[in-house]
Amino acid sequence: MHKQIFVNLPIRDMQRSRAFFEAMGYAFNPQFSNDQGACLVLGENLHAMLLVHDFFKGFTAKPIADAREVSEVLVCMSCDSREQVDALVAKAVAAGGTTPRAPQDHGFMYAHGFEDLDGHIWELVAMTGEMPPAAA
Repeated sequence: MHKQIFVNLPIRDMQRSRAFFEAMGYAFNPQFSNDQGACLVLGENLHAMLLVHDFFKGFTAKPIADAREVSEVLVCMSCDSREQVDALVAKAVAAGGTTPRAPQDHGFMYAHGFEDLDGHIWELVAMTGEMPPAAA
């Protein structure tokens, strides 16, 4: 089993990206951050590495997807409550993000999300009740 996760995401502007996530209440680990990459702390052992395009290119020969035009990944994080989901989405929008779709209430689970300044989609979910039994 793995002990940590570092999701690496390409970004265009380090200052703007850091300000966006700091406005949402997140912090960065200075030990793994500089002007080329920043370690966004999402939770205990959960991180996103925000890497400027030129630095990101050093890890892959493939072209970098423009997340504003194509879906490259959906990052989904759990929240403690419906209110926390809504509060984080509101903070993202206030900091310049957008909401790609309306909130989804599935009875047992509430979901909403936002797109960051580079178009990466962040889904937020709160388990609000008992999950229905699995289909046969």
